[in-house]
Amino acid sequence: MAKWLFKSEPDVWGWNAQVAKGDAGEEWGGVRNYQARNNMRAMALGDQGFFYHSRTGLEIVGIVEVCALSHPDSTTDDERWDCVDIKAVRPFKTTVTLEQIKTDPRLADMILVKNSRLSVQPVSDTEWEIICDLGNTKP
Repeated sequence: MAKWLFKSEPDVWGWNAQVAKGDAGEEWGGVRNYQARNNMRAMALGDQGFFYHSRTGLEIVGIVEVCALSHPDSTTDDERWDCVDIKAVRPFKTTVTLEQIKTDPRLADMILVKNSRLSVQPVSDTEWEIICDLGNTKP
């Protein structure tokens, strides 16, 4: 299974809102970047991702799972935009900040470090393990 990172502004859609959706999950709509859209098109059911609070917090706060494959984004009539649905799996015991990630030499090649604006991005298995360890959270 592939691993991902989903970025959201917590004052718009935060971890608690995601958790409140339960097993049904929520559409990860509103993404208007071709690379992020293509990442979602590549996702499989059961793929997991980090839930990252952007703008305020700047930290990974939990793990989510893809619960519906790529489909038309309901937030637009433009056929170019797709999205997936995700559900919360578990919170991080200790959040992992962007500063921690940027200063850890093992994560120097992570897309979050090199292209922090991309809202949906792949995470390598090694990066996944390191970040889960930093967050005292079971991978």
